[in-house]
Amino acid sequence: MFKLKRDPANQPNSWRTDNLPAWGLFFVAPWIIGFLAFTVYPFFASLYFSFTNFNIINFSPRWIGLDNYVELFTADPLFWISIGNSIRYAALLLVFATIFDIFIAYLLSQDVKFLSIYRTIFFFPVLVPVVAASLTWIWILNPRFGLMNGLLDLIGLKGPNWLASPNTAMYSLIFIGVWGSGRQVIVYLSGFNDIPRQLYEAADIDGASGFQKFRKITQPLLSPQIFFNVVTLIIISLQSFSEVYIMTGGGPANSTLLYAV
Repeated sequence: MFKLKRDPANQPNSWRTDNLPAWGLFFVAPWIIGFLAFTVYPFFASLYFSFTNFNIINFSPRWIGLDNYVELFTADPLFWISIGNSIRYAALLLVFATIFDIFIAYLLSQDVKFLSIYRTIFFFPVLVPVVAASLTWIWILNPRFGLMNGLLDLIGLKGPNWLASPNTAMYSLIFIGVWGSGRQVIVYLSGFNDIPRQLYEAADIDGASGFQKFRKITQPLLSPQIFFNVVTLIIISLQSFSEVYIMTGGGPANSTLLYAV
């Protein structure tokens, strides 16, 4: 009986095999530390402090159980107003943004001149900082010297006080949200580009209408992108804070008070 001895030259590098997990942890350590410090710890700290009467000056939390939650659900009317506004804002933004984004993505998927310029125009709002975009829209929607009411004056119409009226403030924010949904347009555009053109050509031969082609071809093949964008829009709308706080501050009369605000 004899034993085969492995050639050291053919042995795998011990650094690459034995120490790879340790080196992997070293490289991901900054992300892990940041995740623990800025996500995990704040979450559990907030959860703990929600069961206490906490004074940030003296830093002396006193355990009170569920009293804060009882007061929130029973004694704070603004909580339910903010929940209702958040659901309304998310639902309307989801509907209008989905319809608008699919329509724009369909137009951008066509073979026309200056297509790259059009795509850049619709994606540009994503690149604008939230604060800068919010201040720009405050100027555009200003009732006295804003661009929107100035255009309405040219055709003999009197524009409303867009951000200061309970009747129009929420819809103004939804319009701005649709304007800034360039990411969703890009996702839908990638879906349109993946749909084989032969399917539409076959549908044209069969005499299918535009709605039938959308219902039988576009919508089923675009469903992964639709699902992704729907989930993304719901998350974004329910987390909206900066633009709402800057433009309306939750007003007027709490009409745009979202629970994140």
